[in-house]
Amino acid sequence: MRLAVTLAIAVTGNVGMWSVIAVLPEVAQEFGASRSLASLPYTLTMLGFALGNLVIGGWVDRFGISRVLALSGATLSLAYWGAAQAGSIWALAAVQFVIGFATSASFGPLVADLSLWFLRRRGIAVAIAASGNYLAGAIWPVALGYLNPESSWRWDYATLGVATLLVVVPLSTLLRARVPDEALAAAETARAARARSTGFTPRQLMWLLGIAGIGCCVAMSMPQVHIVALCVDLGYGPVAGAEMLSVMLLGGVVSRILSGMIADVLGGLRTLLLGSVLQMLALFLYLPAQGLTSLYLVSLVFGLAQGGIIPSYAVIVREYLPAREAGRRVGFVIMMTILGMALGGWMSGWIYDVSGSYALAFWNGIAFNALNIAVMLTILTRSRRAGGPLPA
Repeated sequence: MRLAVTLAIAVTGNVGMWSVIAVLPEVAQEFGASRSLASLPYTLTMLGFALGNLVIGGWVDRFGISRVLALSGATLSLAYWGAAQAGSIWALAAVQFVIGFATSASFGPLVADLSLWFLRRRGIAVAIAASGNYLAGAIWPVALGYLNPESSWRWDYATLGVATLLVVVPLSTLLRARVPDEALAAAETARAARARSTGFTPRQLMWLLGIAGIGCCVAMSMPQVHIVALCVDLGYGPVAGAEMLSVMLLGGVVSRILSGMIADVLGGLRTLLLGSVLQMLALFLYLPAQGLTSLYLVSLVFGLAQGGIIPSYAVIVREYLPAREAGRRVGFVIMMTILGMALGGWMSGWIYDVSGSYALAFWNGIAFNALNIAVMLTILTRSRRAGGPLPA
């Protein structure tokens, strides 16, 4: 039941991460902004989302997920209404920072809380909960378009404000129970032995995961943030771009579930490395893709490749770092991944403005993806040399 409630909250609470992507061309046209300036609200969203994962993760460790979610849901609802009234790109960007901060409670902190309730099937449980993030991006933009095809982005935001208030706040009251201390202590011995096998201290391992997170998410952000704009440039229109984003995110949901099952067998490290390699291959496929059909297919391949990467970080943190600090530790690593998304979203827009196309932006993503792979191989190699147990 807790997993079902967590997923329902995630599907609604995470839409703030995706709403600004779907309306990027419309916002750029209304405010007369360049592609890089129109990407600023997304960048501020990701910065708020990153900071929120760290700060709110600490709050959850201290106060529990229920009260924190209720506060975040109410804040998010008000922020949507404020964004709907924005009179400039700068005002929208400022409110999007608040939206990103409040949205974060429904991702890293929520997943970290859920991870405490599972042991043998932690990977699949975390994957299902984390898939709510992608389902939010796949379902809500399309649903709002069908609900009111002639609506502006301002109407969409106002509607999301109402939906968040009606879903997230009431459901948060069902998550009041907390894991008993004796259950956390029972898993600590195995976790400590696994952490020692890497040869890194918890702080060193946390920073390595953070660096890897930046690398993978700079790469991940290129298609996710700019696929709608890319379709507009190629003459296919924003609707096709939004559909490709939905295909990509639905593929990501499938990938997250499969990766969760794999993580329960191979452990988080190997699962993350597999996803990162597949993501790089998918980025290469975007380079020659220009036709509508090929873009749909590559977007699906990309979603199937990268969907399991972010949940794997939460699994790794739970496998190697103290359970009592799960909210803060997961929050830090997720913060670094979101900083990568924010950096990559802006970098891709800037590269487009300078070069006039997205080709170099894809190559930039491939280079950052290689950084992620290098870090994962370093940790994996150190663990093998020490003969430590890697699987969960």
